[in-house]
Amino acid sequence: MPSASAALVLLFVAFSLSNAQPGFISLDCGGDDDYTDGIGIQWTSDAKFVSAGQKANLLLQNQQLQQYTTVRSFPADNRKYCYTMNVRNRTRYLVRATFLYGNFDNSNVYPKFDLSLGPTPWTTVVIDDATTPVVQEAIILAAAPTLSVCLSNASTGQPFISTLELRQFNGSLYYTTDEKQFFLRLSARINFGAESNASVRYPDDPFDRIWESDLVRRANYLVDVAPGTERISTTKPIFVSTNEEPPQRVMQTAVVGKNGSLTYRIDLEDFPGNAWGVSYFAEIEDLAPNQTRKFKLVIPGKPEFSKPTVDVEENAQGKYRLYEPGYTNIPLPFVFSFGFKKTNDSSEGPILNAMEIYKYIEISVGSQDANIMASLVSRYPEAGWAQEGGDPCLPASWSWVQCSSEAAPRIFSISLSGKNITGSIPVELTKLSGLVELHLEDNQLTGALPPSLGELPNLKEFFSGNSDLRMGHSNTGRTIVIIVCAVVGAILILVAAIVCYLFTCKRKKKSSDGIEYLHTGCSPTIIHRDLKSSNILLDKNMRAKVADFGLSKPVVDGSHVSSIVRGTVGYLDPEYYISQQLTEKSDMYSFGVILLELISGHEPISNDNFGLHCRNIVEWARSHMESGDIHGIIDQSLDAGYDLQSVWKIAEVATMCVKPKGVLRPSISEVLKEIQDAIAIELQRELPSSIHHLMSKTSPSEAVNTTGSLQDLEQNASFDELLMRPGLR
Repeated sequence: MPSASAALVLLFVAFSLSNAQPGFISLDCGGDDDYTDGIGIQWTSDAKFVSAGQKANLLLQNQQLQQYTTVRSFPADNRKYCYTMNVRNRTRYLVRATFLYGNFDNSNVYPKFDLSLGPTPWTTVVIDDATTPVVQEAIILAAAPTLSVCLSNASTGQPFISTLELRQFNGSLYYTTDEKQFFLRLSARINFGAESNASVRYPDDPFDRIWESDLVRRANYLVDVAPGTERISTTKPIFVSTNEEPPQRVMQTAVVGKNGSLTYRIDLEDFPGNAWGVSYFAEIEDLAPNQTRKFKLVIPGKPEFSKPTVDVEENAQGKYRLYEPGYTNIPLPFVFSFGFKKTNDSSEGPILNAMEIYKYIEISVGSQDANIMASLVSRYPEAGWAQEGGDPCLPASWSWVQCSSEAAPRIFSISLSGKNITGSIPVELTKLSGLVELHLEDNQLTGALPPSLGELPNLKEFFSGNSDLRMGHSNTGRTIVIIVCAVVGAILILVAAIVCYLFTCKRKKKSSDGIEYLHTGCSPTIIHRDLKSSNILLDKNMRAKVADFGLSKPVVDGSHVSSIVRGTVGYLDPEYYISQQLTEKSDMYSFGVILLELISGHEPISNDNFGLHCRNIVEWARSHMESGDIHGIIDQSLDAGYDLQSVWKIAEVATMCVKPKGVLRPSISEVLKEIQDAIAIELQRELPSSIHHLMSKTSPSEAVNTTGSLQDLEQNASFDELLMRPGLR
């Protein structure tokens, strides 16, 4: 057995290893195992940080490092694929992504694709060598508990990634006054005077920044154009605990301009742009008392950026100490020429130990619904649909989300059909004010519909096939319930009443209970209005009417509509009986049949033979219309009290609604536009000339009011007043 002292040593070593890299995440993309590499960095498989992609081994490689033997690749489609890592809010991090192609796909097609940090474009990854890794680095202030790195928009080949690393800074390293609006993208981090081609990183740099040797950089567009440049080094310790804290090993080497100047030319990727640039100096030569080293920065064509005289020993307050002057916001071109030139009273030429240059990248605001969606997906951590990561809309939307095209987009459509959502409808969905369409079919939802769902100002369509949501269902158990929430539920009923009113309705009658009923020539009563509660309700006759058309009963009793979802109606798809085909626009078919019955006065359709009668009325009406005989389908009781053009519009939109496949049917906005045009024609025909004159003065923005009908309902406008207003949509 090992001695107690040996056990303590082992325990100490294990504890040291587990705490040696606080704030480090090192992902071996496509790798299967966790391991520690030769310099002590602990690598882990990326499998728990991304929900998609395929692992692949490189076919070509000149790297011996284990983390470069595999990649994770993603489809070249219009989606984004994101890694999501936990971070500390309001803390700065270095993010590094590496890409070694190695012909992993056996296609020899060099990939080109986009890389982003959350919703913000980071850079375009361009591969032009199968065996040389492309490294991208950024420094960003974390603004949330997670940070996402996303690949998308491949123009050639497949997006892929070899490694992804996160390094936490502490203190004020890389603080900038604008770090909430911009992050820093690395363009150059150079160790001048390096003694070999090897880069300097962890453990020499406790933050694992990679300091590239200027010998390597010379082969990659760093050009030394000043004669007399010499390389010097020291083994003496350098005090570096200032500001950005470059590693001591980097500061122990330097270049000096023996002829009085150091001049370089360097290509800066993704420039021109504004830059954060810092030079690192330390006096590592033992100068005699009569020797001095003073110099100035020289940028051709930009004398205003020449720093005051640099005296390294004086500025750093001693030898072998760090001094790091620089500019934190300077415009730089793609080809950046710079130098340092000694002053007239200096005996020695300038010195340069290291340099960093970053480009400012403006941070995108992202989706206005990002926080709401983050809360939603956190409720389903194991669900595949909830693990796409990044912003729901930028740089590409999640596969189950559609977003507006504005700079700060909103979500207008969500499709979570068959996504194994259980329990009540997630409350987060009721907070998406821009939501127009919501699909929740084929889930295990239970309970009542949230009242706040009906308060969403833009929601037009809500689809759910869950029988446990207190919705109607068929005897066969295969029910399609289409809930036309809030706006659409009220509008569909109201429009049917308006169409009937325009062609047949002459009077209203007040019942003994004080409620005004609209009486029509369209057989039973269509709608009534509760003037006290300002709710649109279905009366018993309308419920019978719905049943006559073979539709399901309203989801709830008419007297309780407002307490659940105002104006909400459920329909059973008639096409289910006809072809057993389920469609997204099945409610349009029902509405089209209603319109045809209204203008034709067709005999009531019974539940017993609904499918047959639906086909009968549709085919009967379509045959007349195709022959141009619109008079053949118009109810004779209408006589000549209509405009032929308006009837044609109603008939045509009705036949559009009863197309054989749901994808061929129009959207509700298209239907309402055609009905509005028909209403306008009838109004122009029937209104007195004084009102014609008044309407002609209405501006286009006043005439086209997409929310007018709902506002009218909320303000207790009378039914006649509604008809007199041209803005109904």
